[in-house]
Amino acid sequence: MPGTRSSGLLALGGIALAAVLAVIGHLEVNDDLNPLSLTVSDFAVSDRGGVIDAAMAVLAAATAVLLPALRRAGADRASVALLAAWSAGLLAAAVVPTNSPGLPMDTAAYVHRYASVLSFLALPLAGWLLARRPGGPPARWLRALTLTSLLFAAAMIWSAYPGERVMIGLTERLLILTETALLATVALHLSRAPRPANTVDITVRAVGNVGAAERC
Repeated sequence: MPGTRSSGLLALGGIALAAVLAVIGHLEVNDDLNPLSLTVSDFAVSDRGGVIDAAMAVLAAATAVLLPALRRAGADRASVALLAAWSAGLLAAAVVPTNSPGLPMDTAAYVHRYASVLSFLALPLAGWLLARRPGGPPARWLRALTLTSLLFAAAMIWSAYPGERVMIGLTERLLILTETALLATVALHLSRAPRPANTVDITVRAVGNVGAAERC
């Protein structure tokens, strides 16, 4: 289908770039920050407007590229809307900063938190809906990644509240890794969409068939 393959490939490139930027962002921050006990947002606020924020924006853009391609491929409106919510929430989290670790939460921090929650829940729900569509991305992989994402999301919610943030950084990074894999699975499926038949090739085959019929 025209544009579907290129959209999938472009999204895969964006996902790969976002992953590289996220790794660079973790390497450049203060050594006192512990990735096991601090979230990605805690790292990002220490380098406001840096590469981690850029990584989130790139990932949101990569998702946006997939939306029209999924509609062309026959995805239902609910799954596309959920993917749009993931993209919008991710972009909002990149633009609106959280507070520095240990400080009371202000309005911006609450916006950042709930934008992140929206994203983390919207993407696995979209994956589950896409797994039900015949001819869509591999259902087995999507369901496995969806269930794993929801498991990590539940673990993160527990850590954020009754768990007193125990290993919240590790849990969030595992959640992000799983959800990024889910998104990459969708993009990879679109990148492998069959190419549209070439009009010239169709004409040549039709002429050949007519010639063969006349000789019979």
